Amino acid sequence: MTGPVLAVDQGTSGTKALVICPVRGVIASASAPVRPRYLPGGRVEVDPRELLDSVLDAGRAALAAAGEPVAAVGLANQGETVLAWDPASGEPLTDAIVWQDRRAEQLCTELAPHAESLRERTGLPLDPYFAAPKMAWIRRSLTRRGVVTTSDVWLVHRLTGGAFVTDAATAGRTQLLDLDTVDWSPAALDVFGLTGERLPEVVDADTHVAATTAFGPRLPLTGLLVDQQAALLAQRVTEPGTAKCTYGTGAFLLAQTGPLPRRSTSGLVGCVAWRLGGQTSYCLDGQVYTAASAVRWLTDLGVISGAADIDVVGGGAPDAGGVTFVPALAGLAAPWWRGDLRGSVTGLGLDTTAGHLVHALCDGIAAQVAELADAVAADLGAPLATLRVDGGLTRSALLMQAQADLLRIPVEVSALPDATALGVGAVARLGLDPSLTVHEAVPEWKPSAVYEPRAGAADAAERRARFRTAVSALLDGSA
Repeated sequence: MTGPVLAVDQGTSGTKALVICPVRGVIASASAPVRPRYLPGGRVEVDPRELLDSVLDAGRAALAAAGEPVAAVGLANQGETVLAWDPASGEPLTDAIVWQDRRAEQLCTELAPHAESLRERTGLPLDPYFAAPKMAWIRRSLTRRGVVTTSDVWLVHRLTGGAFVTDAATAGRTQLLDLDTVDWSPAALDVFGLTGERLPEVVDADTHVAATTAFGPRLPLTGLLVDQQAALLAQRVTEPGTAKCTYGTGAFLLAQTGPLPRRSTSGLVGCVAWRLGGQTSYCLDGQVYTAASAVRWLTDLGVISGAADIDVVGGGAPDAGGVTFVPALAGLAAPWWRGDLRGSVTGLGLDTTAGHLVHALCDGIAAQVAELADAVAADLGAPLATLRVDGGLTRSALLMQAQADLLRIPVEVSALPDATALGVGAVARLGLDPSLTVHEAVPEWKPSAVYEPRAGAADAAERRARFRTAVSALLDGSA
């Protein structure tokens, strides 16, 4: 049996590091904040050095707290965040453009004639959310120097002193990976004007990449995986037809589809779940751009004092009081793919309270996730039986009950916080000990709570219909 591993999850608003023992579970943890800059015009960027510093600070603090050696390191990443950098010095040449950033909108409009061929080849709709449009924008607008990659490639290069790799699942978030061959697509590169770029080697998630001394002792880096797929693995969503949703800055629903790639006909993303030991698993993926970030928006307005206040303030009202909130504060993602739209709050009256607004926000997030679940069911030909969930917002009983009510299926809340870090920790163990099976490496699944639907079918249908009507109004208003 391998010893403890250090698992680092580099996220949008912070980095979390865990020291995980295969017997005792999580024996130490630490975190470090990251502060993206939200700028006019849908721009979101962050200093790459802040990403690296947060990884180093959280990782070193977790190791210090554990007070015992670890055998390997695993790193999870944000996925679609990109930057240009100098491969000789490792120095950034641009800020990192964060996954939420919309500056490549015009470029995507220009490339619209290629949208269907790109979707067929890569599984991804043409949208600024993904890495390739941002990479092309950097090349057109900022610099032709160095290399332009997702943030994980740069972080690994800095941690190891030179490795130039990305895992297959992260590569699948670029719109440059052929979904069938799991290798870079010359045709996609050509569409984005990126032919001739130096691209990282696409490796299995459980690859022994190189050694790092960035955290103190010399350690092998044996696990790489994009954040949502790491959470998918940690939740043991390994059988076709099972699904999870992570509620973080955004909300991300992923459904396992097995060893064959699927192209969604319902507006979802078809992508690599992971490649382990040379075997590729695929998933369907749907996104809600604003979940915790919408809660932060309500907090900034003074409606609540923070996420911990959702149930307290929401408990002051029995329901949304006729208010409908479409929390598309950074646009609508799957299945609409309208990043240009903005959110709406309708049905306000003089009797509307903060409690009503909180209920409406919970319904809005839950309704978007329910639309994704419907899309999964349409693609797979069968409805989901349950939904496994993780992330900070799962602490809100109000949101989780709304989710169960609108989905009409049980919602199982993970008993293990930090699912992304746990998932990449499991991958690091697999990279360290190839004799392990996935089942042996992944933590035991046990829910801390199960929310059963309480609302009647008619009530749930009415709440979802109100949400769809509000979304239709946004779509019609932009026509």
